[in-house]
Amino acid sequence: MNGGPSGFNNAPVTKTFVIACALFTVFFGIQGRSFKLGLSYQDIFRKLSIWKLIASVFAFSSTPELMFGLYLLYYFRVFERQIGSNKYSVFILFSIMVSFFFEVMALAVLKDPTANLLTSGPYGLIFASFVPFYFDIPVSTWFRIFGVRFSDKSFIYLAGLQLLLSSWKRSLLPGICGILAGSLYRLNIFRIRRAKFPEFVATFFSRLSWPSAGTPPTAPARNLAGNVPYTTRQVERTYPSATAPSAIEPPEDSIATLVSMGFDRNSARQALVHARNDINAATNILLEAQSH
Repeated sequence: MNGGPSGFNNAPVTKTFVIACALFTVFFGIQGRSFKLGLSYQDIFRKLSIWKLIASVFAFSSTPELMFGLYLLYYFRVFERQIGSNKYSVFILFSIMVSFFFEVMALAVLKDPTANLLTSGPYGLIFASFVPFYFDIPVSTWFRIFGVRFSDKSFIYLAGLQLLLSSWKRSLLPGICGILAGSLYRLNIFRIRRAKFPEFVATFFSRLSWPSAGTPPTAPARNLAGNVPYTTRQVERTYPSATAPSAIEPPEDSIATLVSMGFDRNSARQALVHARNDINAATNILLEAQSH
């Protein structure tokens, strides 16, 4: 399964967040303070520690958590491409704030002042992203290993499970709180899915996020519900019908995979026809059409 075009093309908010997580983790690691990361009952209710609150949003407490966490954040950039940077910024803020609220409630119930009960890192955002991943990202391939059936989504679930159990109880609780936050977002509580920041917020992240090597120029964010800059005419103009192969109706799951990346359904179908149902080639066709 593909998270869309490689790199952070059309995902400036994700890029900024990933860089921030890496920098915070390295900073605390160099200072030898990684073992102090994490939240306890005392940090919230007895001696409020602001630096711990900020660090708990970005910094992972160990290298394995950093690797799996950044991998998942990088993959989930597909959601920014689907709904746009503005709404994805709302999703990030909502996930972090709501999951943090649940974490504070859990600390209030457990009332253990002697231990850091919650590990550090953007667990709320990562595990909130598993909710749309489960419901909205289609399975494109199935395969078997030693008689056990897996899908291309299984690797993402396995990475999430590894992160969820990385610190056992300390990571399990933030992960569950993140799933609850993602579920509330999907239920559109307080109509949160319609909320948007002022446009300068997305523009700020676009300017802050410098181009990556080999990454095509960014274009306006694409939305599954519409407002997509790709048209059938663009695809046909890039690959004229005279040289196009004979039309073979593309599989529905291939069309759904391209749509999940943010491409228009009709354009995705035309690209698959031109690419002889090769999904990677079809993606290149759509990206080439973008640049015209």
